Amino acid sequence: MASSPCSNTNFDSGLEIKTRSVEQTLIPLVSQITTLINHKDKPKKSERTLAAIHRVGQAVGVAVGRFVAVGEAIAAENQELKDEMSQACFEARRAGDAIAQLTDVGSVAPTPSDGRVTVFSDRAAMVKAARLLLSSVTKVLVLADRIVIKQIITSRNKVLVTLDHLERVSTFQEFVQIFSQFGNEMVEFAHLTGDRQNDLKDEKKKARMAAARAVLEKCTMMLLTASKTCLRHPDCESARINKDAVFHRMRCALEQVIEIVTEARSCGDSKVLPMSIYNGIRDFKSSVECLRENLYSWSPQDMGSQLDVLVERTEDFTDSPYTSHEQRQAILGLCQLARQEAQQLLQCWIEAQSAHAKQPPENMEVAILKTCQGVSDLRRELHKESVSRASDLLKVHGEQLPLRALKAAGAEGNLEAVAEYSRTLTEQKEQLVETCRLLCHVSGTEPLEITCIHAEETFHVIGPQIISAAQTLALHPSSKIAKENLDVFCEAWESQLCDMALLVREINDVFEGKRGDKRPYLSLPRPGKHSTNLKTSKSVKLDAEEQTSMAKLGLELRLLSSDVDTEVEKWDDQEHEIVRQSQSLASMAYNMYLFTRGEGLLKTTLDFFHQAEILSEEGLQLCSSLRTFAVQLVDEEKSTVLTEMDKLVALCQQLQMGAKAPAQGKTATFQKVDTSIQTTRGILTVVLAMLPNCNKLHRKYKSERSSLGSPQDWRERQGASTPVKDEGTLNGKNGFGVKSLEQHMANINLLESK
Repeated sequence: MASSPCSNTNFDSGLEIKTRSVEQTLIPLVSQITTLINHKDKPKKSERTLAAIHRVGQAVGVAVGRFVAVGEAIAAENQELKDEMSQACFEARRAGDAIAQLTDVGSVAPTPSDGRVTVFSDRAAMVKAARLLLSSVTKVLVLADRIVIKQIITSRNKVLVTLDHLERVSTFQEFVQIFSQFGNEMVEFAHLTGDRQNDLKDEKKKARMAAARAVLEKCTMMLLTASKTCLRHPDCESARINKDAVFHRMRCALEQVIEIVTEARSCGDSKVLPMSIYNGIRDFKSSVECLRENLYSWSPQDMGSQLDVLVERTEDFTDSPYTSHEQRQAILGLCQLARQEAQQLLQCWIEAQSAHAKQPPENMEVAILKTCQGVSDLRRELHKESVSRASDLLKVHGEQLPLRALKAAGAEGNLEAVAEYSRTLTEQKEQLVETCRLLCHVSGTEPLEITCIHAEETFHVIGPQIISAAQTLALHPSSKIAKENLDVFCEAWESQLCDMALLVREINDVFEGKRGDKRPYLSLPRPGKHSTNLKTSKSVKLDAEEQTSMAKLGLELRLLSSDVDTEVEKWDDQEHEIVRQSQSLASMAYNMYLFTRGEGLLKTTLDFFHQAEILSEEGLQLCSSLRTFAVQLVDEEKSTVLTEMDKLVALCQQLQMGAKAPAQGKTATFQKVDTSIQTTRGILTVVLAMLPNCNKLHRKYKSERSSLGSPQDWRERQGASTPVKDEGTLNGKNGFGVKSLEQHMANINLLESK
């Protein structure tokens, strides 16, 4: 009992903790019970020890009483779980009372003759009560978690019913009415599933949930325009095909969400991801290195078989028609080298076993190192090939030539040209699909593998949908709705290309030993704190169309924040104020991006506007650092930096005023969110533009300082006539000062209270 049960999530048969919220709720209780059980069993107990044990025991009893009251209220509202919940609450209350009684030791140590059973006289009773309490409390929490799952299922069912109605409508008036209802239901479903995604402990499930929610997010807008096109042109076969594909994809995504939250085995977790080359090499190296500890932990036949499977998987690269001859030869050469090194290891291994060696001899140790190095070199070459191919494709496809040509041909009603450019787009789609498959091999983590598979499926599906939308426009070139429909599908394609660019960066981060996760910058308001605009605004929920519009802007924030992170990584001095403040801006902008997807810890528009205020303050701090930095520069260089700084000041002030301005009503709030995102995008654009120049100048003057003597001498020579403002210097040195520390402490308190 000394160890935390949260490290082993199976408390009782059939009870497994799958969410962070349940786990975090249990941790304080586990800590208190562990304190009671692990008290030092001394013959003589001090009054202080007795009082402490009594206090903890009574606290456990009171906490359990409150906890049970909430559980019983939940049971009363959910008849299907009433019996199980009531029984678990009864057991928890009984265990809590037992612990309170066992720790009721008073101020004097009990004697064996007084007949009372306490934690001192019957330790086994305490352990039994603790086990019962943990088991029953966990059961209550898991049952309560089922109610959350039930809410998601109920929300999904409502969406499915409305989706069926939407698919069967025959008039615009009916469609508009039902789509409005559908939008509200989708927003509710997005919030429920977003909270669930953030709460999941399993990173693989979290990635699958994110992929399914991304499909639903993009398909909502596609469903709107595809349905309107079908209603406007009811006899058009390509319009019907286009619409049917959207409805089918939405239903599949809805089903996948339910499979994840209910852990259905039909086609969810039963789908085992194919072994990637990255994982294959990792497992092979691990087995080879284990030979250092135990020469008999593995058989030579197993090693040969595992290497054969590994080399066979490289055929996805070597058999690809898009792999150049030089790259193919390089991969085949490394495969051959890996086989040779493994064969040498095999010979040394067999000799060591024949000699009944207990440890690998020196020649075998060298062979182990060479074998591991051989497969590592292979992995590096495969990574280089897949990432460089993806980068080249993204550069070529970034021009969007086939999409522009399809739009133009459709608008002209030129079916032959549409067919020609459709073939070009199909070829590009096949290249992207295969590249996603290769990236999956080198992704490095299961969540990234799932993201690669999602990207592959998205390109595979959206390509034909763009073609059917273009065919519809070519058949009805004067149709505005058909044109809008094609634009929406092309935007989805472009969005997936942007997602793929970010995916490549994250895969590179993993390969280089950096996790591609964005550091969270949490600055949510607490009661009594940061309440400047709480009285003038009310939190609102946005409908599906507004959420989709916001998501497009949010995606640009995501890309810009990633670009800023990439740029600051190029600085040698990672502790420089400009670097730290730029990273902070990028992290806050990423938080705002997550809000546009219904994810992250910014749950309401109030949270969002507060984050915008904090971002503007951090931006102004960056301006102070830039002003200080500019002091050391000469005329033209100084003018360039100050010009960018002036742009940044104006944008930060604009964002600050906009975030504090009151907004009453849904339309005004949406406009305020939209404006805040646009302004934040402008801030990041300026930061991204000035970072390379500042880095170049920083390196230049750092080099000159080292060659011209001390920093003080250098500054005097460069121009002591330029005064340095005290407040600018202080601000520059204290970019993460008291206010920032207070915000971080607020974040810690917020996380602890969740």
